[in-house]
Amino acid sequence: MAKLKIAGTWAGLLDVELEVWTIPMLREEVAKRSNCGPESINLICAGKVLKDGDGNEKLSQLGIKNNAKILASRVCAEEGKSLKEEMMAEEERFSRLARIKAAATALAKRHADGSLPVEDFNIEVENQSGQKVHLGSETDQRAVMMGLMLHANGKHLIRQENYKVALEVLSMGEEAFSLCNPNVIELIDNVPILQIDMVWCYFMLRDMRWLSVAGKRLEKAREGIEQAHGKDSFRVRLLQGGRYPTLALHLRLELLEGVVAYHSGQFDKAKEVLVSAQVKFCQLQVPDEALSLVISMGFKERDAKRALRMNNQDVGSAIDFLMEEKAKKMQRKEDDIRRRDEIMEQKRFGMTPAKKAVDLQRLIELVSIGFEKELAAEALRRNENDTQKALDDLTNPESNSAIQVYIESRKRKRQPTSNRF
Repeated sequence: MAKLKIAGTWAGLLDVELEVWTIPMLREEVAKRSNCGPESINLICAGKVLKDGDGNEKLSQLGIKNNAKILASRVCAEEGKSLKEEMMAEEERFSRLARIKAAATALAKRHADGSLPVEDFNIEVENQSGQKVHLGSETDQRAVMMGLMLHANGKHLIRQENYKVALEVLSMGEEAFSLCNPNVIELIDNVPILQIDMVWCYFMLRDMRWLSVAGKRLEKAREGIEQAHGKDSFRVRLLQGGRYPTLALHLRLELLEGVVAYHSGQFDKAKEVLVSAQVKFCQLQVPDEALSLVISMGFKERDAKRALRMNNQDVGSAIDFLMEEKAKKMQRKEDDIRRRDEIMEQKRFGMTPAKKAVDLQRLIELVSIGFEKELAAEALRRNENDTQKALDDLTNPESNSAIQVYIESRKRKRQPTSNRF
């Protein structure tokens, strides 16, 4: 039996079995001793609010150890109810996200052409100024990455002219984005672009049943694109994909709006929108001389056209833009390699009891004050990345020796049998 030190609404020691007890069981026991309902008890351990989750995770799996300190705070009935509702909503969002991923995986098996990878994205997002952007909660981030991945696959399928499957994939992407906080959605340029791509699929499939839905989707797309004006520096560059300057994006939108208006009998509106689209089309035409100059610098025709369009046909600005993109691409490649190496290193160090990877930043801190890397990593792993506890183990001769023995034992196990003798 382990002991937990409870403080707050009730203070005392609780005898628990860490391999058996769950958070709901602990909450109920504290609530009973505090003479209140479980929904009004909030539990905090090591600065982290303990959530019920699926109700099956044991205390030991969450990293709670013998003599751990738990702070129990009491909230009013309404706050407790609100907290529970928020937790249930978060769990529902996570569950829906899992269903989307499962559906994408099933679709990938049906169309095994390499166009539908469903692995989690592990990327850093930047805004138009190149600054890192934090996209809300963990669920928001997962939803954004899933939406991004599905949108990218949908566009890939459109290029293959596989519009029916593309529409399925884009619909899943739309649902993934819908799971994000509205404040996060406002930042994401992919959302209006995805609506345009879905309408393009309707158009290419020649199914007039989608006409009314197409109109609503284009209204959403226009609203999203217009919201971007005046605050581009705060919007997420990566999510737009960098393929469409604003003028080209409006051109695509107006062409589809014209087609929908025409088939809806709104001929005056159709004429007005299509004339506007024609003007934009003329503005996007790239002079042959400017294109030849940029291509002569070693850039591909497609990239040269895009750069000229995004820089008002100015050759110098277009070349600077392409050079900057090339440098950033190389930097991203280096960052990806570094991140991959870090992940491999973390796997080598193993997982903490709560199934978390060793925190490399904290590891660097310990190494910088003179501890051997593997020794420091093992100390952090054993102590759930708690730097102070890891430091206590490293400076304690007995604990330090035990860690060294464990590391040597693990090294011997990794060696091939033929090399042990």
